[in-house]
Amino acid sequence: MTDEQEVQYFTRDEARLDDHQRRIEALEAGQKNINELTQSVKILALNMEHMLTEQKEQGERLKKLEAEPVETAKYYRKTFISCAVTAVISTVIGAVIGLFI
Repeated sequence: MTDEQEVQYFTRDEARLDDHQRRIEALEAGQKNINELTQSVKILALNMEHMLTEQKEQGERLKKLEAEPVETAKYYRKTFISCAVTAVISTVIGAVIGLFI
């Protein structure tokens, strides 16, 4: 090989090395972006999991709030029926006692 051929050979090698170095740097930048995206997705998944838990708790509280008027109505209905039955029984007992007096 002549000196000129060796210079051309080394020049091509240096160009290829420079090209490979740029490609490696681009790959490293892409890998960094992928890692950042992965971390963002992980944080997003954790936040969504927290939101799901909170939503379930709110659903349970909402069910309790919706059931409260129904329970209150049942209580007042039982109380009204008890009072009505007591009034009827008291009237009957009063009438029976009134007959004997």
